Amino acid sequence: MIASGQVSVNGAPATAGQQVTPGVDRVTVDGRPVSPVAAWTYLMMNKPVGVLTSVGDERGRPTVTDRLPAGHPRLFPVGRLDVESRGLLLLTDDGELADRLMHPRYHVDKEYRVVISGRPGTDALRRLAEGMVVGSERFQPAEVRLLEVAPAQTTLSMVMREGRKREVRRLWRALGHRVLDLQRIRIDGVELGGLAEGSVRPLNRDEVARLKHAAGLSS
Repeated sequence: MIASGQVSVNGAPATAGQQVTPGVDRVTVDGRPVSPVAAWTYLMMNKPVGVLTSVGDERGRPTVTDRLPAGHPRLFPVGRLDVESRGLLLLTDDGELADRLMHPRYHVDKEYRVVISGRPGTDALRRLAEGMVVGSERFQPAEVRLLEVAPAQTTLSMVMREGRKREVRRLWRALGHRVLDLQRIRIDGVELGGLAEGSVRPLNRDEVARLKHAAGLSS
């Protein structure tokens, strides 16, 4: 919005990173004045498969923001959860917290319950634990625990700290296994728990505080 010239400060085009003083500087978007929010909003969603992690889609496909209750401020999803995946997704208008939770430098844990085809060998688990190179990209080590092993598939827990696009699927594909189901169940100390698929609830004060602590922010 800033790059496209929609935002102005005191009548002049805004620049990225420009600081303003609430109550002194006049900020407008498309000529309409905006004011600082009194409080941020933090929501958790149990995202279903088939829903885009996006605020809109030009092809008219369902997005996570379509599922938000009426009356909420404009919220944005924190990080990625691809259309084929499901589970815990955070939405907020707190941009600083969202940026930090997504940035690899803060090493925020994201735990996934993953079902893959076949049974991984000890070498595959070792490579994941040590960190892998896929193509030209190096992926940081992942914590992997076997939860259930059957002849045709294996259920695992994976803890990741980078948040790259489709990283879990790409890692297993490189190891020769297909991801059959991918569900995010935890971000740092915030757990999906028993939230019904497709449902949304506010984070409580302790959950917000834990996320801020993980991201190096005061609560």
